Amino acid sequence: MSNLDHTHKPQLRSWIPIPQDSQFPIQNLPYGVFQTTKGKTAIGVAIGDRILDLSVLDEAGYLSKMRCGSKGIFAQSSLNQFMGLGRSAWTELRHRLVHLLEEGQSELRDNTKLHSSLFHQQDEVKMLLPVEIGDYTDFYSSKEHATNVGTMFRGAENALMPNWTHLPVAYHGRASSVIISDEAVIRPQGQTIAPNADTPTFGPAKNMDFELEMGFFVGTGNQLGKAINTTDAEEHIFGMVIVNDWSARDIQKWEYQPLGPFLAKNFATSISPWVVTLDALEPFRCKGPDQNPEPLPYLRTEGDGAYDISLEVAIQSPKMSAPQTICESNFNYLYWDMRQQLAHHTITGCNTRTGDLMASGTISGSTPESRGSMLELTWKGTEPIHLSSGETRKFLEDEDIVTMRAYCKGPDYTIGFGEVKAQLKPCVELGIHKAETVASASR
Repeated sequence: MSNLDHTHKPQLRSWIPIPQDSQFPIQNLPYGVFQTTKGKTAIGVAIGDRILDLSVLDEAGYLSKMRCGSKGIFAQSSLNQFMGLGRSAWTELRHRLVHLLEEGQSELRDNTKLHSSLFHQQDEVKMLLPVEIGDYTDFYSSKEHATNVGTMFRGAENALMPNWTHLPVAYHGRASSVIISDEAVIRPQGQTIAPNADTPTFGPAKNMDFELEMGFFVGTGNQLGKAINTTDAEEHIFGMVIVNDWSARDIQKWEYQPLGPFLAKNFATSISPWVVTLDALEPFRCKGPDQNPEPLPYLRTEGDGAYDISLEVAIQSPKMSAPQTICESNFNYLYWDMRQQLAHHTITGCNTRTGDLMASGTISGSTPESRGSMLELTWKGTEPIHLSSGETRKFLEDEDIVTMRAYCKGPDYTIGFGEVKAQLKPCVELGIHKAETVASASR
């Protein structure tokens, strides 16, 4: 059953001038939290190269008859209270905003006295974390990625673990270290073990990697003891962001058995600032990979649950004048979709809450250029990437900048997520291990 409506029409235009190649046409309207140069923090939506300040729109009475209106919801530093209102409120506001911004509608267009406080240029504000994140779960839902990693470490005959095609594998991440795009990432330190060594050493991680992922935010959660089924899952999902789940591969190799990632992942996870709603993505819904064997009943779905979202990763070293694209992938490669991820997460009765972040896991395709991590792109460092500067990379080096982009290409418009961008900075020696760090790094 299609959920397309007037807000999805390709010919829809706004009275606000929007460049043809903009990621934020009137069909998108993603949400974010911004801070002005004067220190004001509020919730806004992106439209063209501007941000519409929802707190000003609400104060001016344009949202007074709506569930989200006249409550001060948009004068806050997170989307949580708005997300907690549920899907009907999200869709209601989308329809109202499209009406106010649509070409030919004069209600807001002709109130020119309001425009100076209502609109901000995106390049003149600071974007903040859009959501107060209570919990963070990272899935492992790309079959190609899991197969590549398994082949490297266990051999092709044991690439996938026996459970992988039966359930969405995941681990609980660290919400406290989720950071916004443009915030630097510091190379972590920890224990690693050299090939053929019997004991580990301590020092900065040498094999730093990115992981190309997408993530979704839970809008409305579930009570403890009550699971979310796949049929209802999308009613609980507010929207999506780009995720770079940074990874220290050499730390991970030593620590991950038997319980999985810990210090190799807990130091930083970067996300993009704009949350694109499922309503905006509806025209790009598509079929995902065939699932064989058929999942158990609680994981079975009806209808298409994937989305045709193009993904790109670029890196730029200090010697390069421009970033170089090294990966092109797509969200629809994922074997397990968001409905199945959320249903599996809650099948035990685990309660989710407004603002919980669920990441997809690294997204890789079947071609070498679609591999979503340096580990795969360089095949564990044996096939270095050649940069336009003449340099090569097996893994990321200090001062490298990683930029990820995501977008859906429509017939006459593009739904974009913006980008998540961060620079890797040198290791900061921490506290009591300073002397040992220096000694280990010199070996």
